[in-house]
Amino acid sequence: MRTGTRTSPLTALLGLMVLLLGLAAVPEATASPSVPATRVAAAGTFRNPLNSGPDPFMTHWKGNYYLTTTQGGSIRMWRSPSLGTLLTAAPVTVWTDSDASRNRNIWAPEFYRFGDRWYLYYTADDGVDEHHRLYVLESDRDDPAGPYHFKAKLAAPGHADDFAIDPGILQRDGRLYLAWAGLNQYQHNGLNLAPMSNPWTVSGNQVALDAPGGCPEVREGPEFLYRNGRTWMTYSTCDTGKPDYQVWMMSLRDGADPLVPGNWTRHQGAVFSRADDRGVFGPGHHAFFRSPDGTEDWIVYHAKTTSQLTYGNRTTRAQRIGWNADGSPALGRPLALGATQDLPSGDPGSGNHWINDDGRSSGDGTVTYAGAWNAGTGCATQCFWGDDHWSDRTGATATFAFTGTRIALLSVRDTGNGIAGVRVDGGAEQRVDLYAAIRTGETVQYVSPRLPYGRHTLTVRVTGERSSASSGAFVSVDRAEVYTD
Repeated sequence: MRTGTRTSPLTALLGLMVLLLGLAAVPEATASPSVPATRVAAAGTFRNPLNSGPDPFMTHWKGNYYLTTTQGGSIRMWRSPSLGTLLTAAPVTVWTDSDASRNRNIWAPEFYRFGDRWYLYYTADDGVDEHHRLYVLESDRDDPAGPYHFKAKLAAPGHADDFAIDPGILQRDGRLYLAWAGLNQYQHNGLNLAPMSNPWTVSGNQVALDAPGGCPEVREGPEFLYRNGRTWMTYSTCDTGKPDYQVWMMSLRDGADPLVPGNWTRHQGAVFSRADDRGVFGPGHHAFFRSPDGTEDWIVYHAKTTSQLTYGNRTTRAQRIGWNADGSPALGRPLALGATQDLPSGDPGSGNHWINDDGRSSGDGTVTYAGAWNAGTGCATQCFWGDDHWSDRTGATATFAFTGTRIALLSVRDTGNGIAGVRVDGGAEQRVDLYAAIRTGETVQYVSPRLPYGRHTLTVRVTGERSSASSGAFVSVDRAEVYTD
């Protein structure tokens, strides 16, 4: 309702009845029962994904969230004051390397502040996977976005030539320990720890941890929480390409030496794993961060929308976690991609809202169709609200009308999908290929440039064209996410 408008009692009563009916229709997978109707109401919620990359690490510092994901040839960082606007934040490239021994397959960067400098840990190789080693950068100033300079290669004595990935930092009693996945007597990717004399120097021998995991493959991506008299180490197990990639846990009581393997308590069973009923597969490679006001704990992780074996389709997501009565972290179950969640406490708000393909919207937005389109619920958990529209009729269009500054389109990619033409406010058309070798859902297909705040349109056109790999020219329309920042 706009400020200053007047509403009769009958109109108000009818409006309340419509609101209650609408709330009753919200499916369980949308975590928040409210469907915001105005720009102000929508400011307190967000929906995943936060990023189209895997292996996320995130922290909140001085009014902004900072996020890194695996990008391959460089290290890029996204910065945003709200969790809800990370998807449309412009990335900053904080590191590239001319050294041919370490400028390929750059994976899983993590960054920590020690003193008045930031240290960015990562793994890289020369193009050969077995040559992955660990490295650290140091910032030139007190800013997680850099600039950075190369500081050191990281390896325990006698292990400089060992395969190693996924560096993380354990902090206990004023001391630092390097944790990583690499060669040991238990796995090719097994968990290892070694002491550090400073953020860039491994100062002692490594120890291997025999960690449970429910599969024989890997133990990787160690992360740490400190609470209730213990250090909780969570880590990912199984092949990340499988739907059963999942998170397990070990713990260490305060005062115990982390370099004594027997001091670690093994906790049986996965603490975060696939949720088929929500269309979530392979949730893992995660990190933890605090809400802006420091009152909440959150997990950021990657997961997929397909149960097929694939190393693609791993998108970054976040959700709040809790704590069990015994003091252990309660990671819960991964939420469906697109589930509406409350923003972290102290988050200033994102102002974004959704438009579903059937015309429903949580804010100011509509969608209209011209030409022949199909609609249905066959895509189930791979679609927002369980439904989508699709067409292969050349010239058919779907037009989103919205009030905001940006719009993102998410929908199914599939083996029979073709090329869509996307046009903002009647401007030049951009071609977007919706084909994928494996069917995936709620994939980020397009993000518009930043626009002046106001009323805009975005038109999706079926071109009838397709790549040589595709078996059809279908275009899928599912969810639009509208931003007002």
